[in-house]
Amino acid sequence: MLSWTQTATDGAARSGTLHTAHGEVQTPVFMPVGTAGTVKAMTADAVRSTGARLILGNTYHLMLRPGADRVAELGGLHRMMDWPGPILTDSGGFQVMSLAGLRKLDADGVTFRAHTDGSYHRLTPAISIGIQHKLDATITMAFDECTPFPATPEQARSSMELSMRWAERSREAFVPRAGYGLFGIVQGSVYDDLRRQSAAALTGIGFEGYAIGGLAVGEGQAEMFRVLDVTVPHLPSGQPRYLMGVGTPDDLIGAVMRGVDMFDCVMPTRAGRTARAYTSRGVFNMRNARFAGDAGPLDPGCSCPGCMKHSRAYLHHLFRCEEMLGPMLLTWHNLQYYQDLMRGLRSAIGEGRLAEHAETVRAGWARGDQP
Repeated sequence: MLSWTQTATDGAARSGTLHTAHGEVQTPVFMPVGTAGTVKAMTADAVRSTGARLILGNTYHLMLRPGADRVAELGGLHRMMDWPGPILTDSGGFQVMSLAGLRKLDADGVTFRAHTDGSYHRLTPAISIGIQHKLDATITMAFDECTPFPATPEQARSSMELSMRWAERSREAFVPRAGYGLFGIVQGSVYDDLRRQSAAALTGIGFEGYAIGGLAVGEGQAEMFRVLDVTVPHLPSGQPRYLMGVGTPDDLIGAVMRGVDMFDCVMPTRAGRTARAYTSRGVFNMRNARFAGDAGPLDPGCSCPGCMKHSRAYLHHLFRCEEMLGPMLLTWHNLQYYQDLMRGLRSAIGEGRLAEHAETVRAGWARGDQP
């Protein structure tokens, strides 16, 4: 089965190595999101060039197009999208629960209408796990209900308990293989007792890793960090911890300092398509007129093609002209920035200077373009 070994700690933060059937991954790690079998605007070679070693795919989207059987016929997701490295697949639970008015939830699963063509589909723990098996996911996620926010204590408890029942069924449906693993997902909204109960239920079932779901859904960063402070100490220390759908660079730093190992988020790729650049000097909008004559690189310390070969003025020009190269270069840059950020955090943990490093990074964002 998939395993994780710890290499260093600094406070609650830790660095380590994830050992999988498709290669090793150094943690803390950020996973670029390849929802439909591609990281938007990027070739697989471009994604690899940033240092990314683990990416994410999605059960819901791939079951609709091109279909799990088609992916299997094409040799699995790794071969289809030219990614021989590890792939984690979201179970589809979050996407299905987002289909307001198009889904019907029951004790065994969800019946829903696809957003693509209105066709009816069914997802249960066994079906979700089976689809992820056909995709050949290195890391399979248990099927759960992502609790909406805000939720009353009663709503959150009912949702969490349903997810725990589904977690047990997901475990039963998963086919153990060398180097593959199944992650359970902690739910419970912002309620401390529910988070602790969920963590206890999952560890009682036993998983190769533990995800923290139901955060970054509107509760704010301070509350998210508070819930992490409550939840993380109740998760096994010898297995990876994954905070789902998070987040900004500052979110990543704060969560790493609280003992989280894995992250994914559409933010860097979505920002790249909408002219927003994450840099060591903060977030820039490349449509801003102040960049029109700026001959300097977007981020002097970055090794991506947009920074090494082009100017801020050129990137500004591409977006103003709506040339597709603009989103491509800026997506590449943002993913490079996220990977560089994680590499810096791993190094700082190993050297016992994480707090100092985090302060330096945040100071750079606050300084902006000032010398």
